[in-house]
Amino acid sequence: MAKPERIILVTGAATGIGAACCRRMAGPGTAFIVHTRKNAAGAEHTAQAIRAKGGLAEIILGDIAEAGTPAALVEAAVARFGGLDVVVANAGFADKTPLLQTDDAQLARTFDTVLWAFIRLARAAMPVLAQGRDARMIAISSFVAHTFRHDVTIFPATSAAKAGVEALVRGLAMEFAKQGVTVNAIAPGFTQKDPGAHAAYTAAQWEMVARSVPLGRLGTPDDVAAAVNFIASPEAGYVTGQVWHVNGGLV
Repeated sequence: MAKPERIILVTGAATGIGAACCRRMAGPGTAFIVHTRKNAAGAEHTAQAIRAKGGLAEIILGDIAEAGTPAALVEAAVARFGGLDVVVANAGFADKTPLLQTDDAQLARTFDTVLWAFIRLARAAMPVLAQGRDARMIAISSFVAHTFRHDVTIFPATSAAKAGVEALVRGLAMEFAKQGVTVNAIAPGFTQKDPGAHAAYTAAQWEMVARSVPLGRLGTPDDVAAAVNFIASPEAGYVTGQVWHVNGGLV
């Protein structure tokens, strides 16, 4: 098999933003590692969408919070497709538990899933990305690392972990600039969940949230995927070390 033109790893790709990123970037000449923790059916749906657009897809299951998973995903991309060009670090979750009600185990789970997973993924992926051309490392951050208002729910542990991700993005951007690898983050605002997915709010609460957004609606996974697709493209080669806010004007 000839080496694909663009080899892409997306974590948390069974549903939502991760799945939308796969659909948006898929096309002839692309090959994907589609990661999910345990949603094999969702990952297969994403893989089918990629194949329908002429791309290749390999599904890998694993808990991104486990120390060996990030490196295993990179190794799978190299073994299956011959390299790696784009990483979209999307897997994670939002925890709105007040800080004084969390214990160390709960905090550790958040940091392992969000920050440590990105650190480990970067360690494994950056040397491989540096061997390629127009390589991209893209982290999905969140508005929760930026928006702190009395009328917006605070996510203490997730906020801290995402802020750490954004700091690392800037550091990696400087460290790997001479190798031609760009490193950026996308910080979505309030974004619709797929039907049936766990959500942090009730339907009535989501309606109130939508009214608080200047554009008057929730974001969609496709809104975020459009930004990711641009950052992953050759046209974004002069963009690095940045956090892009896709949030409808939420401040």
